[in-house]
Amino acid sequence: MDWNLALEIFGTIIGLIYLYYEYKAHPLLWVMSIIMPAISIGVYFNAGLYADMGINIYYILAGIYGYLVWTFKNKKRRKVELPITHAPRRTYIYSTAIAICLLAIIYYILQYYTNSNVPFWDALTTALSFIAMWMLARKYIEQWILWIVVDALSVGLYIYKGIYFYAGLYALYAIIAVFGYINWRKIMKNEHNTPL
Repeated sequence: MDWNLALEIFGTIIGLIYLYYEYKAHPLLWVMSIIMPAISIGVYFNAGLYADMGINIYYILAGIYGYLVWTFKNKKRRKVELPITHAPRRTYIYSTAIAICLLAIIYYILQYYTNSNVPFWDALTTALSFIAMWMLARKYIEQWILWIVVDALSVGLYIYKGIYFYAGLYALYAIIAVFGYINWRKIMKNEHNTPL
């Protein structure tokens, strides 16, 4: 079996496990979010998706951050679970500005310093993923909406680049993201015991 294909299949399996834990809002999603990007770096490099490769370095760091935030212990050494919430309104302004800046910078780098034949789409999915991962670490429910967009765009990008297992995985991600959003709304309602 081709080494790249084996990496892609293994990354897909880890991605499915990650998806299960994310859907359940379980902290083990962060362990998987460290393993999968480590695998994906090789897959994306071989496909010439350099921004996707780079974002996976960020995912590894975000996985560590997310795990620490989700499993925070207070001064009395008791675990304090971060609740699922809506992102504050000002977050939309900052996130949009950061996403636009990231898109421009990544696009410029890919267009002029790599042999990427999909610089805009690679940069767009990467910039949006950066924001979505941060929102996931903060347990903002809107992260699911961003993931639906990123996942749908990634399916087309990965089919175009011939990364078919990842295309299938991201198609599943997009579908599960819809159910994840619904599930997190239920969890949030139970946590806050308030109508949404």
